Amino acid sequence: MRENSLLRRPSAGFEATDAPPRDGRQSEAALAVARGTRRLLRSMNFASVTELPLLSGRRADIVALSGAGELLIVEVKSCVADFRADHKWPDYRAHCDWLYFAIPPGMPAEIMPQDAGLIVADAWGAEILREAPHHKIAPATRRAVLLRFAQAAAHRLHGLCDPEAAGGF
Repeated sequence: MRENSLLRRPSAGFEATDAPPRDGRQSEAALAVARGTRRLLRSMNFASVTELPLLSGRRADIVALSGAGELLIVEVKSCVADFRADHKWPDYRAHCDWLYFAIPPGMPAEIMPQDAGLIVADAWGAEILREAPHHKIAPATRRAVLLRFAQAAAHRLHGLCDPEAAGGF
């Protein structure tokens, strides 16, 4: 079979499997909040991916997609120190129609920004405490985020079915 260089070259910005990073950056508490939040989103008919690289170079904790093509980003905060150390979350607004924070039970909700939605979650489920304001994103941005979402989801699914593909052909 003839080698095809196009098949060997991953798309810009993505690795062959593009699996969520297992780099130890996420605490057990953050992973539990993300799990419960994704369960809630799925029950609302949103598909979601974690650790999605955005056009700005930032990486969103959870990006969710509705059947109508609307985008929601959830920034997971596992504790007060995690929230206070993070100043990049306002950049996510340009990449979604709704921006939420997800926190564990017991974390003080009153410190979370009032101009974003709020979810309380544990590993088994979640509840929306405050709806996020809707702000429709630009069509070109929507298209770009949707393409990144689709590629990441497809690469991750492929990686589950064919782990050897991660290293190339």
